[in-house]
Amino acid sequence: MPSFEDFKLNRQILNAVADAGYTVPTPIQQKAISPILSGQDIMGIAQTGTGKTAAYVLPMLMKLKYAQGTDIRALILAPTRELAMQIEENIKVFTKYTDLRSLVIYGGLGPKTQIEQLKKGLDILVATPGRFLDLYLEGHIPVKSLQFLVIDEADKMMDMGFIGSIHRILEVVPRKRQNLLFSATMSELVHKIAGDFLKFPTVIEVDPQATPAATVQQALYYVPNIKTKINLLQYLLQRDEELNRLIIFCKTKEVADNIYKYLERKYGQDQVKVIHANKGQNTRINSINAFKDGEVRILVATDVASRGIDVLNVSHVINFDVPIIIEDYVHRIGRTGRAFNTGDAITFCNPAEEYYVRKIEKLIRQQIPVADIPSDVFVEETPYEERQAIAREIDMQKRKEDPEFKGAFHEKKYANSVKKTSKPGSGKTSAFSRKKGSAPSGRKAGNSKAGFSRGRKKG
Repeated sequence: MPSFEDFKLNRQILNAVADAGYTVPTPIQQKAISPILSGQDIMGIAQTGTGKTAAYVLPMLMKLKYAQGTDIRALILAPTRELAMQIEENIKVFTKYTDLRSLVIYGGLGPKTQIEQLKKGLDILVATPGRFLDLYLEGHIPVKSLQFLVIDEADKMMDMGFIGSIHRILEVVPRKRQNLLFSATMSELVHKIAGDFLKFPTVIEVDPQATPAATVQQALYYVPNIKTKINLLQYLLQRDEELNRLIIFCKTKEVADNIYKYLERKYGQDQVKVIHANKGQNTRINSINAFKDGEVRILVATDVASRGIDVLNVSHVINFDVPIIIEDYVHRIGRTGRAFNTGDAITFCNPAEEYYVRKIEKLIRQQIPVADIPSDVFVEETPYEERQAIAREIDMQKRKEDPEFKGAFHEKKYANSVKKTSKPGSGKTSAFSRKKGSAPSGRKAGNSKAGFSRGRKKG
């Protein structure tokens, strides 16, 4: 059985690792620490929740050794403030017996305090790209002593449009440095930035890209509408002993707020918190800390938090909505089953979201097991407006796959249908001339369980 004692780490770092409760290095740590110590550029690909942060932080601390000068010697870039804060917290844990200095900077707060801390001098800076560039261009971050440049969650960085900022940063940092790039998935944009960023890198791929951890048990429910999703959520939450620490992921801020208000009425504000981009920074920090400390049982979040929460013993993740950015599925469910623990990831899918489920299954190269909605859950009839919205979304998806596709809501088709129905004895109706309440896309009227029935057949 390998241990951290097998690596050439000094006693101060090993004591800090032991204090943190780490005994056995994860696969990515086993494969990455030694090459980083030997000075190689690394492209590390591993599942979320498998210890990537420690894989690059521990050897970096070993090579930096002790506090030196005032200019930064290591820069770690992260896509979100939550993830940046999480990385810096890990660094604090591992540097407790050294004099190495670290700081995290991010947007959303006034820069005055961050500038004052930078002036005091530090060794390791964790930053979001935008805030780093702002303070660098104002002359507050000297980079001439930089030895390490780390890009964490590179795929998310590219999804969020940071490629321009990354290229600007690469232009201003010293060319002679060690580069480390880590991610759970590899998109084309990540490969592009890797070509500009890494020189003859050592590629470390612990598991196939975008593979969920084996410790996470997945389940998929086909649910026809949002009201039935809420009914199913309520049913699952009644299993109090099993769902002891839960994250519910939503697609939009509006849905997250609505789910939060519903759960707050059911369980009280002491049991539920919500975080998304419209929440103030202090509110988000306090909510995450309360969840980490076990004071709050349920955290409702958008994808802004899917990579910024490193909480042990999260028993369940529920995807109330299927993510549109399919790579986010891996990162969402990676919030549970962390550090050799087991966990459950449950996804609710309406008919318009099946398109993304198919893409997710292709990405992760496995089928998500389908579960039947329990008989105790009331399956609501899908309201007319929601049915129409689902039909429009399905039309849009088909058009995305086939630009020649003409859907039920195509203007020309609608105009032609009107002309045909105006002819005597035509007997045909247009897509918009159906009676209110009738089902679109050729479904039988009143078949409110269409999405669920289809799910049963798959199961």
